[in-house]
Amino acid sequence: MGTRTVVGVYRFLLTPRWWGINIFVVLAIPFCVFMGSWQLGRFEDRVEDHRAAPGQSAAARASEARPLAELLPVTKDTSGKRAEATGRYAEQFLVPERKLDGERGFYVLNLLRTDGGPALPVVRGWLPGDPGRTEVPAAPDGEVTVTGALQASESPGSDGARTAGGLPAGQLGMISAATLVNLVPHDLHNAWVTLDRADGGMTPVPAAAPQNTGLDLKAFQNLGYTGEWFVFAGFVVFMWFRLLRRETEALRDAALGIPEDSGTAVVAPSTAPAASTASGAPASSTAPASSGSAGPGGPRHPEPASRTVDQDAGSAPV
Repeated sequence: MGTRTVVGVYRFLLTPRWWGINIFVVLAIPFCVFMGSWQLGRFEDRVEDHRAAPGQSAAARASEARPLAELLPVTKDTSGKRAEATGRYAEQFLVPERKLDGERGFYVLNLLRTDGGPALPVVRGWLPGDPGRTEVPAAPDGEVTVTGALQASESPGSDGARTAGGLPAGQLGMISAATLVNLVPHDLHNAWVTLDRADGGMTPVPAAAPQNTGLDLKAFQNLGYTGEWFVFAGFVVFMWFRLLRRETEALRDAALGIPEDSGTAVVAPSTAPAASTASGAPASSTAPASSGSAGPGGPRHPEPASRTVDQDAGSAPV
């Protein structure tokens, strides 16, 4: 019998079934590697943003104030930069449960009605204590020009944000256009400003770091997804080689004439109990031949019983 070539052994790889498997593997591995690399890049970007955030905040505080319109919409690059806007103060709200230097207090927020544009939420400052128990300075009258750090609207994950309801009228749990839109009849900027210099003796609220610039849960989720995608790529390779090996072994067994489900039948010994005699002793499988019986294969004749007569009675043997 001739030697089988490698091409002959693996000819099954050209069957329609294996064409489908091979195409899936060729597409799945690059996709998994690409997604893993993308998630790794996202994690590295978050680490870099976390490292650069302190320097960006310091540079933003030292920068020249720019018109509000030039800095909108708020991004990681414009968050914290000094913005300038002119208008008149309108509705006032208090934002409770806000800490400053470890002390509990609240923000004082007013809407600034700009000429011909949406209203801008402005945090005028921070006061210690609870809203309603502390006297709040009135907002300046007339047209004012405010300068402060531009901030993105808060989200449920923002530091100090409160999403639970039940607040009294005139209080906010979160500084965002989505929260204010149902409370005021004005259009609103999706941003807010914290003043560089608070009025009325209040304490200025420092600008917060841009969102999504810290090593938060999302960053480590990106790192976890990176590992998952690379594991998926390795699993695809492992399963392809496993299927290849099984197919090769099946063809080799078929060439040798070995059935796929071949096996050797094993006869189990009988487990029937041996018969017992009346006395409890097991019966013998063979009985001893009688003295009058013939050998193997010959006729068997019963041995005649011998009879004796008691000679004391005067009888003779028969």
